[in-house]
Amino acid sequence: MLLLSCLLAASAAAQAPAVQQDRTAATPGETYEAGDLYLPTSRVFVHVGKTGFGHEHGVIGALSQGRLLLGATHDAGELVFDMTSFVADTDAARRAVGLEGASSESTRQQVNANMRGAEVLNVAAFPTARFVIDSATEDPLPDPSGARRYRISGNLTLQSQTRPVTFMVEVDVKNGWNRVRGAFRLKHTDFGMKPYTKALGAVGVADELIVRGELWVAPTVGAAQ
Repeated sequence: MLLLSCLLAASAAAQAPAVQQDRTAATPGETYEAGDLYLPTSRVFVHVGKTGFGHEHGVIGALSQGRLLLGATHDAGELVFDMTSFVADTDAARRAVGLEGASSESTRQQVNANMRGAEVLNVAAFPTARFVIDSATEDPLPDPSGARRYRISGNLTLQSQTRPVTFMVEVDVKNGWNRVRGAFRLKHTDFGMKPYTKALGAVGVADELIVRGELWVAPTVGAAQ
């Protein structure tokens, strides 16, 4: 729980100004149904750990489609991730996962080439990933901060593997939209991916990843302001 709290705090510090700016730039009159995601500011962040003498990385990615029906006990929505948009070690991504410092352009290029390559994300063959949400039920126990909490359960398909995923999210309201934030862990190897290594394993990334989302969800039918 401490880890989730730290990630949520980092997200709020890194993303709030950009979200407000992007929301005011929305197309006037564009209509959203209850549960629709506002894609321009909904983001996924991944904290990639290290092994040996490797380095930790922060990754940011976008969604191509999304719908989340908070409170639904079945058929609660679907998130489609645009894997071609995932970029490692931008300043925003590193800040959002709690990493200090910056990466050089040459280092970012190398990390992204490895991440998008055939042994890891293989975006050429698998340009999207999909999370089918079975339920999004509200937690009856209040959060100490007063935020609403929901348990999200569903099945994540990444490349050719599908695995069940359950995690908690916190929901607050900003600019008239539900801001949904939460985190879960997954392993490269559970989805048939090989964690990057070199120098006979002396340098590499950890098998386990921390995936965090910040989603902006329409609470009711309406138009963008």
